[in-house]
Amino acid sequence: MRCPFCGDENSQVKETRETEEAIRRRRQCTACGSRYTTFERCEEVLPVVVKRDGRREPFSREKLERSLFVATQKRPVSVEDVEGLVDRVVRWAQERNGRELDSRTIGERVMGELAGVDPVAYIRFASVYLAFDDPDDFVREIARLRNIGMEEPTT
Repeated sequence: MRCPFCGDENSQVKETRETEEAIRRRRQCTACGSRYTTFERCEEVLPVVVKRDGRREPFSREKLERSLFVATQKRPVSVEDVEGLVDRVVRWAQERNGRELDSRTIGERVMGELAGVDPVAYIRFASVYLAFDDPDDFVREIARLRNIGMEEPTT
């Protein structure tokens, strides 16, 4: 590990602590004596997403999280619920063991997870993901939800 102060490559580990997501190490440079902290984390190996137009981009946990927060905005869905859903989708993506995943496959997985969390959030997400451009698209998707055993909440 290169010292951030002098650039020397030799250091001593003075303290090691495990956290939930990483191993934290306090180091001291043997050349200049400066102390600094490093973190050791497992590398998340996530697939490349193949978009509808053929473009490829890295899977983005943050992009998924943002889209779900928009879909669940002003709904009785907790941050923990959204983070749990994101964790499940990311874990699923990692388990695919492939280097590429089609965006359609990811979207369908997200919709399946979201349907069990909140039907209104599901419709919001589906309207963007499936590019609804007609009110009948909403009606058809709500009917499809009802057919798979999910009831629309009554007001």
